[in-house]
Amino acid sequence: MKVLVTGGGGFLGRALVKKLLDNGLEVSALGRRKISNLPPGAETIQCDLKDKQSTINACEGMDAVFHAAAIPGVWGESKDFYASNVEGTRNILEGCFQAAVKKLIFTSSPSVVCHNKDMENADETAPYPDNYLCDYPLTKAIAEREVLAANNKKGLLTVALRPHLIWGPGDPHLVPRIVDRAKKGRLARVGKGINKVDMTYIDNAVESHILAFEHLKEGAPVTGQAYFISDDEPVNLWDWIDNLLGRFDMPPVKRNLSFRTANAIGFALETIYRTFGIKSEPPMTRFVASQLATSHYFNISKAKRDFGYKPIVSQEEGLNRLLETMRSIAH
Repeated sequence: MKVLVTGGGGFLGRALVKKLLDNGLEVSALGRRKISNLPPGAETIQCDLKDKQSTINACEGMDAVFHAAAIPGVWGESKDFYASNVEGTRNILEGCFQAAVKKLIFTSSPSVVCHNKDMENADETAPYPDNYLCDYPLTKAIAEREVLAANNKKGLLTVALRPHLIWGPGDPHLVPRIVDRAKKGRLARVGKGINKVDMTYIDNAVESHILAFEHLKEGAPVTGQAYFISDDEPVNLWDWIDNLLGRFDMPPVKRNLSFRTANAIGFALETIYRTFGIKSEPPMTRFVASQLATSHYFNISKAKRDFGYKPIVSQEEGLNRLLETMRSIAH
Protein backbone atom coordinates (compact mmCIF):
# COMPACT_ATOMS: atom_id res chain seq x y z
CA MET A 1 0.00 0.00 0.00
CA LYS A 2 1.29 3.47 -0.92
CA VAL A 3 0.65 6.46 1.36
CA LEU A 4 1.47 10.16 1.23
CA VAL A 5 2.30 12.19 4.35
CA THR A 6 2.02 15.94 3.90
CA GLY A 7 4.16 17.95 6.30
CA GLY A 8 6.52 14.98 6.22
CA GLY A 9 9.41 17.10 7.47
CA GLY A 10 7.51 18.33 10.53
CA PHE A 11 7.41 16.97 14.06
CA LEU A 12 4.33 14.79 13.64
CA GLY A 13 4.96 14.09 9.94
CA ARG A 14 8.43 12.62 10.50
CA ALA A 15 7.18 10.36 13.27
CA LEU A 16 4.29 9.22 11.07
CA VAL A 17 6.63 8.46 8.17
CA LYS A 18 8.84 6.32 10.41
CA LYS A 19 5.92 4.37 11.88
CA LEU A 20 4.31 3.76 8.48
CA LEU A 21 7.61 2.49 7.09
CA ASP A 22 8.02 0.23 10.12
CA ASN A 23 4.56 -1.15 9.31
CA GLY A 24 5.72 -2.12 5.81
CA LEU A 25 4.00 0.58 3.75
CA GLU A 26 5.47 2.53 0.85
CA VAL A 27 5.71 6.12 2.06
CA SER A 28 6.15 9.45 0.30
CA ALA A 29 6.81 12.53 2.46
CA LEU A 30 5.75 15.89 1.08
CA GLY A 31 7.10 19.21 2.29
CA ARG A 32 7.35 22.85 1.19
CA ARG A 33 11.10 22.67 1.58
CA LYS A 34 13.49 19.86 0.83
CA ILE A 35 13.16 17.18 3.51
CA SER A 36 16.32 15.55 4.82
CA ASN A 37 17.20 12.90 7.41
CA LEU A 38 14.13 10.76 6.85
CA PRO A 39 14.34 7.02 7.54
CA PRO A 40 15.66 4.92 4.63
CA GLY A 41 12.96 3.94 2.19
CA ALA A 42 10.91 7.12 2.29
CA GLU A 43 10.45 8.99 -0.97
CA THR A 44 10.50 12.79 -0.66
CA ILE A 45 8.40 15.22 -2.65
CA GLN A 46 9.11 18.94 -2.53
CA CYS A 47 5.81 20.70 -3.16
CA ASP A 48 3.92 23.72 -1.86
CA LEU A 49 0.31 22.75 -1.23
CA LYS A 50 -0.72 26.12 -2.67
CA ASP A 51 0.46 24.79 -6.05
CA LYS A 52 -2.71 22.96 -7.09
CA GLN A 53 -1.34 20.90 -9.99
CA SER A 54 1.78 19.81 -8.12
CA THR A 55 -0.35 18.79 -5.15
CA ILE A 56 -2.69 16.82 -7.40
CA ASN A 57 0.32 15.12 -8.99
CA ALA A 58 1.68 14.17 -5.56
CA CYS A 59 -1.53 12.24 -4.81
CA GLU A 60 -1.23 10.12 -7.95
CA GLY A 61 -0.90 6.41 -7.20
CA MET A 62 -1.60 6.80 -3.48
CA ASP A 63 -3.98 4.57 -1.54
CA ALA A 64 -4.14 6.93 1.42
CA VAL A 65 -3.09 10.46 2.40
CA PHE A 66 -2.16 11.66 5.89
CA HIS A 67 -2.63 15.42 5.68
CA ALA A 68 -0.54 16.77 8.57
CA ALA A 69 0.81 19.90 6.87
CA ALA A 70 -0.36 23.33 8.03
CA ILE A 71 0.88 26.76 8.92
CA PRO A 72 0.55 26.85 12.74
CA GLY A 73 1.00 29.79 15.06
CA VAL A 74 -0.95 32.63 16.59
CA TRP A 75 0.30 35.50 14.44
CA GLY A 76 0.84 36.22 10.77
CA GLU A 77 -0.87 37.29 7.58
CA SER A 78 -4.43 36.03 7.23
CA LYS A 79 -3.88 35.33 3.55
CA ASP A 80 -0.95 33.01 4.34
CA PHE A 81 -2.97 30.93 6.79
CA TYR A 82 -5.88 30.76 4.37
CA ALA A 83 -3.72 29.85 1.37
CA SER A 84 -1.94 26.97 3.14
CA ASN A 85 -4.52 25.65 5.56
CA VAL A 86 -7.68 26.09 3.49
CA GLU A 87 -6.64 26.23 -0.17
CA GLY A 88 -3.90 23.66 0.46
CA THR A 89 -6.45 21.27 1.96
CA ARG A 90 -8.79 21.86 -0.98
CA ASN A 91 -5.96 20.98 -3.32
CA ILE A 92 -5.32 17.78 -1.37
CA LEU A 93 -9.02 16.91 -1.62
CA GLU A 94 -8.97 17.51 -5.37
CA GLY A 95 -5.85 15.38 -5.66
CA CYS A 96 -7.56 12.58 -3.73
CA PHE A 97 -10.62 12.77 -5.99
CA GLN A 98 -8.63 12.76 -9.21
CA ALA A 99 -6.30 9.96 -8.11
CA ALA A 100 -9.11 7.86 -6.60
CA VAL A 101 -7.39 7.87 -3.20
CA LYS A 102 -9.37 5.71 -0.77
CA LYS A 103 -8.52 7.29 2.60
CA LEU A 104 -7.73 10.79 3.92
CA ILE A 105 -6.63 11.19 7.54
CA PHE A 106 -6.65 14.90 8.43
CA THR A 107 -4.68 16.32 11.36
CA SER A 108 -6.92 18.96 12.88
CA SER A 109 -6.76 20.75 16.25
CA PRO A 110 -9.00 21.10 19.33
CA SER A 111 -8.70 24.87 18.82
CA VAL A 112 -11.29 24.58 16.04
CA VAL A 113 -13.98 24.40 18.74
CA CYS A 114 -12.36 26.49 21.50
CA HIS A 115 -14.67 29.28 22.64
CA ASN A 116 -12.02 31.14 24.69
CA LYS A 117 -13.52 29.89 27.93
CA ASP A 118 -13.09 26.77 30.03
CA MET A 119 -13.66 23.51 28.15
CA GLU A 120 -13.67 20.73 30.73
CA ASN A 121 -14.09 17.13 29.56
CA ALA A 122 -15.62 18.48 26.34
CA ASP A 123 -16.59 15.97 23.70
CA GLU A 124 -17.09 16.11 19.94
CA THR A 125 -20.59 17.59 20.27
CA ALA A 126 -18.91 20.93 21.08
CA PRO A 127 -19.91 23.34 18.27
CA TYR A 128 -17.63 25.48 16.16
CA PRO A 129 -17.61 29.04 17.55
CA ASP A 130 -18.89 32.00 15.57
CA ASN A 131 -15.66 33.95 16.06
CA TYR A 132 -11.97 33.11 16.45
CA LEU A 133 -9.18 35.13 18.04
CA CYS A 134 -6.60 34.22 15.40
CA ASP A 135 -6.35 32.75 11.93
CA TYR A 136 -4.91 29.33 12.74
CA PRO A 137 -8.01 27.85 14.43
CA LEU A 138 -10.28 29.66 11.97
CA THR A 139 -8.59 28.19 8.90
CA LYS A 140 -8.19 24.75 10.48
CA ALA A 141 -11.93 24.75 11.25
CA ILE A 142 -12.79 25.59 7.64
CA ALA A 143 -10.47 22.84 6.42
CA GLU A 144 -11.79 20.28 8.92
CA ARG A 145 -15.39 20.91 7.92
CA GLU A 146 -14.58 20.53 4.24
CA VAL A 147 -12.62 17.32 4.82
CA LEU A 148 -15.50 15.79 6.77
CA ALA A 149 -18.02 16.97 4.18
CA ALA A 150 -15.96 15.18 1.50
CA ASN A 151 -16.48 11.81 3.14
CA ASN A 152 -18.01 9.25 0.79
CA LYS A 153 -17.57 11.51 -2.23
CA LYS A 154 -15.95 9.87 -5.27
CA GLY A 155 -14.95 6.85 -3.20
CA LEU A 156 -12.98 8.85 -0.59
CA LEU A 157 -13.32 8.13 3.12
CA THR A 158 -12.21 10.85 5.55
CA VAL A 159 -11.56 11.34 9.25
CA ALA A 160 -10.24 14.29 11.31
CA LEU A 161 -8.09 13.92 14.42
CA ARG A 162 -7.65 16.68 16.99
CA PRO A 163 -4.50 15.96 19.05
CA HIS A 164 -3.95 18.56 21.75
CA LEU A 165 -0.49 20.06 22.35
CA ILE A 166 1.75 17.43 20.75
CA TRP A 167 5.03 17.16 22.66
CA GLY A 168 8.04 14.90 23.10
CA PRO A 169 11.59 14.42 21.77
CA GLY A 170 12.06 16.48 18.62
CA ASP A 171 9.30 18.95 19.54
CA PRO A 172 10.34 22.25 17.92
CA HIS A 173 7.65 24.41 19.52
CA LEU A 174 6.01 23.71 22.87
CA VAL A 175 8.77 22.73 25.31
CA PRO A 176 11.62 24.71 23.68
CA ARG A 177 9.40 27.80 23.70
CA ILE A 178 8.57 27.40 27.40
CA VAL A 179 12.22 26.90 28.33
CA ASP A 180 13.39 29.80 26.15
CA ARG A 181 10.84 32.20 27.61
CA ALA A 182 11.74 31.12 31.14
CA LYS A 183 15.45 31.73 30.47
CA LYS A 184 14.66 35.21 29.20
CA GLY A 185 12.41 35.98 32.15
CA ARG A 186 9.41 36.36 29.87
CA LEU A 187 7.23 33.62 31.31
CA ALA A 188 4.28 34.70 33.45
CA ARG A 189 1.47 32.70 34.96
CA VAL A 190 -1.79 33.88 33.44
CA GLY A 191 -5.00 33.50 35.41
CA LYS A 192 -5.47 31.74 38.73
CA GLY A 193 -3.04 28.91 37.99
CA ILE A 194 -5.66 26.19 38.44
CA ASN A 195 -6.50 25.49 34.78
CA LYS A 196 -6.09 21.94 33.51
CA VAL A 197 -5.08 21.06 29.94
CA ASP A 198 -4.65 17.99 27.79
CA MET A 199 -1.38 17.11 26.11
CA THR A 200 -0.51 14.45 23.52
CA TYR A 201 2.86 12.71 23.55
CA ILE A 202 4.20 12.26 20.02
CA ASP A 203 3.97 8.44 20.08
CA ASN A 204 0.35 8.70 21.18
CA ALA A 205 -0.45 11.15 18.39
CA VAL A 206 1.09 8.77 15.85
CA GLU A 207 -0.77 5.81 17.33
CA SER A 208 -4.10 7.60 16.92
CA HIS A 209 -3.37 8.31 13.26
CA ILE A 210 -2.38 4.72 12.53
CA LEU A 211 -5.45 3.30 14.26
CA ALA A 212 -7.81 5.74 12.52
CA PHE A 213 -6.21 4.83 9.18
CA GLU A 214 -6.64 1.11 9.84
CA HIS A 215 -10.28 1.51 10.89
CA LEU A 216 -11.22 3.88 8.07
CA LYS A 217 -13.34 1.49 6.03
CA GLU A 218 -16.67 1.79 4.29
CA GLY A 219 -19.51 1.56 6.81
CA ALA A 220 -17.21 1.94 9.83
CA PRO A 221 -18.19 4.48 12.52
CA VAL A 222 -14.93 6.41 12.05
CA THR A 223 -15.86 7.65 8.55
CA GLY A 224 -16.65 11.34 8.31
CA GLN A 225 -16.00 11.92 12.02
CA ALA A 226 -13.79 14.18 14.14
CA TYR A 227 -12.00 12.92 17.26
CA PHE A 228 -10.23 14.51 20.20
CA ILE A 229 -6.88 12.86 20.96
CA SER A 230 -4.77 13.23 24.11
CA ASP A 231 -2.65 11.43 26.69
CA ASP A 232 -5.89 11.00 28.68
CA GLU A 233 -4.12 12.56 31.68
CA PRO A 234 -5.17 16.23 32.01
CA VAL A 235 -2.53 18.20 33.90
CA ASN A 236 -2.54 21.44 35.82
CA LEU A 237 -0.78 23.57 33.20
CA TRP A 238 1.29 25.65 35.59
CA ASP A 239 2.27 22.74 37.83
CA TRP A 240 3.40 20.91 34.68
CA ILE A 241 5.46 23.91 33.55
CA ASP A 242 7.03 24.34 36.99
CA ASN A 243 7.86 20.62 37.08
CA LEU A 244 9.44 20.87 33.63
CA LEU A 245 11.55 23.88 34.63
CA GLY A 246 12.58 22.16 37.84
CA ARG A 247 13.91 19.20 35.85
CA PHE A 248 16.24 21.67 34.14
CA ASP A 249 17.27 23.23 37.46
CA MET A 250 15.33 26.39 36.65
CA PRO A 251 13.12 28.24 39.16
CA PRO A 252 9.32 28.03 38.97
CA VAL A 253 7.28 30.77 37.33
CA LYS A 254 7.04 33.70 39.74
CA ARG A 255 5.30 36.43 37.75
CA ASN A 256 1.50 36.52 37.66
CA LEU A 257 -1.02 38.23 35.41
CA SER A 258 -4.77 38.10 35.69
CA PHE A 259 -6.60 36.79 32.65
CA ARG A 260 -8.28 40.18 32.28
CA THR A 261 -4.96 42.01 32.29
CA ALA A 262 -3.29 39.57 29.88
CA ASN A 263 -6.27 39.79 27.54
CA ALA A 264 -6.13 43.60 27.58
CA ILE A 265 -2.37 43.57 26.93
CA GLY A 266 -2.90 41.11 24.08
CA PHE A 267 -5.57 43.29 22.49
CA ALA A 268 -3.37 46.40 22.78
CA LEU A 269 -0.32 44.66 21.31
CA GLU A 270 -2.32 43.15 18.44
CA THR A 271 -3.63 46.62 17.60
CA ILE A 272 -0.18 48.22 17.73
CA TYR A 273 1.49 45.45 15.70
CA ARG A 274 -1.19 45.57 13.00
CA THR A 275 -1.27 49.37 12.88
CA PHE A 276 2.47 49.62 12.33
CA GLY A 277 2.83 46.45 10.24
CA ILE A 278 5.14 44.70 12.71
CA LYS A 279 5.70 41.16 11.42
CA SER A 280 7.10 39.49 14.53
CA GLU A 281 4.77 37.81 16.99
CA PRO A 282 3.62 40.01 19.90
CA PRO A 283 4.74 38.80 23.34
CA MET A 284 1.05 38.40 24.22
CA THR A 285 -2.13 37.98 22.18
CA ARG A 286 -5.75 37.40 23.22
CA PHE A 287 -5.59 33.81 21.96
CA VAL A 288 -2.42 33.06 23.95
CA ALA A 289 -3.93 34.68 27.06
CA SER A 290 -7.00 32.47 26.71
CA GLN A 291 -4.95 29.30 26.18
CA LEU A 292 -2.77 30.03 29.21
CA ALA A 293 -5.62 30.92 31.58
CA THR A 294 -8.47 28.56 30.73
CA SER A 295 -8.96 24.83 31.09
CA HIS A 296 -9.11 22.88 27.86
CA TYR A 297 -9.20 19.13 28.22
CA PHE A 298 -11.34 16.68 26.33
CA ASN A 299 -13.23 13.43 26.58
CA ILE A 300 -11.62 10.87 24.26
CA SER A 301 -14.21 8.12 24.79
CA LYS A 302 -15.32 8.38 21.17
CA ALA A 303 -11.81 7.58 19.86
CA LYS A 304 -11.53 4.69 22.32
CA ARG A 305 -14.86 3.30 21.20
CA ASP A 306 -14.66 3.79 17.43
CA PHE A 307 -11.06 2.80 16.69
CA GLY A 308 -9.59 1.44 19.90
CA TYR A 309 -7.32 4.37 20.70
CA LYS A 310 -5.52 4.39 24.01
CA PRO A 311 -2.28 6.17 24.95
CA ILE A 312 0.75 3.92 24.72
CA VAL A 313 3.13 6.27 26.59
CA SER A 314 2.26 7.86 29.95
CA GLN A 315 2.95 11.47 30.84
CA GLU A 316 5.72 10.49 33.25
CA GLU A 317 7.42 8.14 30.79
CA GLY A 318 7.10 10.77 28.06
CA LEU A 319 8.68 13.43 30.23
CA ASN A 320 11.57 11.12 31.13
CA ARG A 321 12.18 10.37 27.43
CA LEU A 322 12.04 14.06 26.55
CA LEU A 323 14.48 15.12 29.25
CA GLU A 324 16.90 12.30 28.37
CA THR A 325 16.88 13.36 24.75
CA MET A 326 17.33 17.08 25.49
CA ARG A 327 20.19 16.40 27.90
CA SER A 328 21.96 14.16 25.38
CA ILE A 329 21.69 16.94 22.77
CA ALA A 330 23.00 19.53 25.25
CA HIS A 331 26.06 17.39 25.94
